[in-house]
Amino acid sequence: MRVTADIVLEVTQTAVVAHSDGVVDFEGGKVTWVGPAADADPAGESESRHLGGLIMPGLVNAHAHTPMTLLRSVGDGLDLHRWLTEAIWPLERQMTVDDVYWGMMLGSSEMLLSGVTTSHEMYLFDGALISAANDTGARLVATPGVVQALHGSGIDRRISEISDLHKAHNDPTGRISVGFGPHSPYDLEPSQVAELADQAKALDAVLHVHLEETESERNQILSQHNKTATQLLADVGALEARVVAAHGVWLDENDMKLLGHANASVAHCPQSNLKLGSGFADIAGMAAAGINVCIGTDGPASNDNLDLWDELTLAPTLARGLRRNPAAVGTTEAVLMATTNGGAALGQPDVGTLTAGSRADLIRLSLDHPKFWPGVDADSVISHLVFGASGYDVTDVWVNGKQVVSGSQLTTVDLDQVKSEARSRAQRLRL
Repeated sequence: MRVTADIVLEVTQTAVVAHSDGVVDFEGGKVTWVGPAADADPAGESESRHLGGLIMPGLVNAHAHTPMTLLRSVGDGLDLHRWLTEAIWPLERQMTVDDVYWGMMLGSSEMLLSGVTTSHEMYLFDGALISAANDTGARLVATPGVVQALHGSGIDRRISEISDLHKAHNDPTGRISVGFGPHSPYDLEPSQVAELADQAKALDAVLHVHLEETESERNQILSQHNKTATQLLADVGALEARVVAAHGVWLDENDMKLLGHANASVAHCPQSNLKLGSGFADIAGMAAAGINVCIGTDGPASNDNLDLWDELTLAPTLARGLRRNPAAVGTTEAVLMATTNGGAALGQPDVGTLTAGSRADLIRLSLDHPKFWPGVDADSVISHLVFGASGYDVTDVWVNGKQVVSGSQLTTVDLDQVKSEARSRAQRLRL
């Protein structure tokens, strides 16, 4: 299959190259060639579709709790601790497996329509997340949550459950991967996180954990252990796993060095951090320390949407303001954070890239809106994307070579049914 566009962004692990009058060839779920039309193999023209606009890799949401679409906007104005204990957890205790399925269906649909092709999820009712992603056609890395209240006295049993899920559903050649999701060092004991990390290492899976999200969380750990949460994880060997640490708002310089030395990733969630009043993460400092910085939305109850374009705009903007330096995070760096850095964090370097050998996860954006003009050259569109684009500009989406959005419409699910099911379930939960 060949698709052509006015501009194609070829994205590798370290660079973004804009090709005017560009071409993408893909077959069997893999990209076989990317470049200017003048250099393309003429043999591909028989199956060519000219789409116009811009084609780039699908975005990677590196930290999400997507079924919380059913709780969207709940608890506004509360800090993280009160938000969780007073607003969110009481409602989540009432959620059923079917609630989680339809909440995930709604959120997965929302992400695909806005060009997010991969999400990294921490939640419960693990099979429901996988079923929903299979139905929408999204790429999913499921990291079943492990929390003290539910699993504290049965960590070994939970490890066994997740390992069985990994055996049944983890498919490196397909769209579903499975890892481990210890909630946080303040909820679980460090030794429990270490047990989960050991099994993640044994299965070459992701260890997905909240880390240094709020000042109160940081102070609690310092008071109890006389060291930071990051140091605790390092001391028990948990950082030897493939760690994706969510938030990292309160990391200090030594914490950053520890994470950088461990080749860990931080999933930066600027909009959620701001809404909950958690603070400002120093992603420029993280990157300088060798941390792989990627971008997530967090859950749609603390965001309140799953449009990663908002995060793509906020990430460099906040970094520049925090550092008082307009070059603190460049536009190319920001695009990489939302694409290839996410794939790398999840142990899938062929996800989030768009070059020969990449997974065929690609999106098409219309460039007709005035915000993309005057569009004097192909390279300027990168800045336009970072500071102006939104999910509403996405018209077409492919995941693993299959088109799941065409003409801004989902091709895989009945969106009206999804919205109806989600609304009735959300109303029941909130009564």
